[in-house]
Amino acid sequence: MHAPQAAYAVQADGLVKRFGETVALDGIDLGVRTGTVLGLLGPNGAGKTTAVRVLSTLLTPDSGHATVGGYDISTEAHQIRQLIGLTGQYAAVDESLTGFENLLLIGRLLGMERSEAKARARELLAEFDLSDAGGRAAKTYSGGMRRRLDLSASLVGRPRILYLDEPTTGLDPRVRLELWALIRRLVADGVTVLLTTQYLEEADELADDIIVIDHGKVIASGTPAQLKAATGTQTLAVRPSDPSHVATVRAVVAELSSTQPEVNGSLVTAPVSDPAVLPAAVRRLDDAGVVVTELTLRSASLDEVFLSLTGHPTERNEAHSGAA
Repeated sequence: MHAPQAAYAVQADGLVKRFGETVALDGIDLGVRTGTVLGLLGPNGAGKTTAVRVLSTLLTPDSGHATVGGYDISTEAHQIRQLIGLTGQYAAVDESLTGFENLLLIGRLLGMERSEAKARARELLAEFDLSDAGGRAAKTYSGGMRRRLDLSASLVGRPRILYLDEPTTGLDPRVRLELWALIRRLVADGVTVLLTTQYLEEADELADDIIVIDHGKVIASGTPAQLKAATGTQTLAVRPSDPSHVATVRAVVAELSSTQPEVNGSLVTAPVSDPAVLPAAVRRLDDAGVVVTELTLRSASLDEVFLSLTGHPTERNEAHSGAA
């Protein structure tokens, strides 16, 4: 880590955690800069959830060291729990209680006076657009409403540091965008966020810094732009106006890129390293009498970065859930 300790809300060095023969964390280093979002990116089984459990003091590491808010995870767990909020992959609310009762209960468990807990519950219901549903049992909520309630629950104690473990898993695109907006608002208010996700678009949208892990090891780190630049490639994308010309476009792109292009509908894409392929593609396609509706040369996406780093997409599943 190049910045002083004070610059980090969360800092970990050499974290190791085993479950029997499975090594879930294999010497992970990470730092979450205060007031920013760190995206912890990796497939199922990479070790993301294990890292969150260790950093939230729910699991004890087998070796390594970490601090949260300046407190040691091994000896000062009580102080850390006063600083953090945690939203897991699945809603942790009591479905038989109303939204208001769930938040009130958490406030009371945190030691708030009843009047303070009630006021905080109403404040969060309003902030997360749940006031009208606050008197209904949580089991009647939609998936998006449950996730908003779950996020509200993690904020009852006004945490300075928030762990979001795959918070948008299973949500439709509209609800995912709503949660992204809520997360941005929290960060704007000074909350530091550690976000685990398999959604590369999510990491690209929200994270100031990204750490990519696979099989319990850090395999890359940097800003989204730095990781994209690290592949050293760009993507040529061509879409003919007439779908019958896809085969011709594919042949042209294959020759220019020296690779086998991907075809998605009528869009043909391939990685390239020389920006001169763009004018060359224009000439070749014109000579072939192909009219295009799209012809672009763009930087690599995080999907392409991840694939180049790991050799597999993020959707790969691992059998051992403890290493998630």
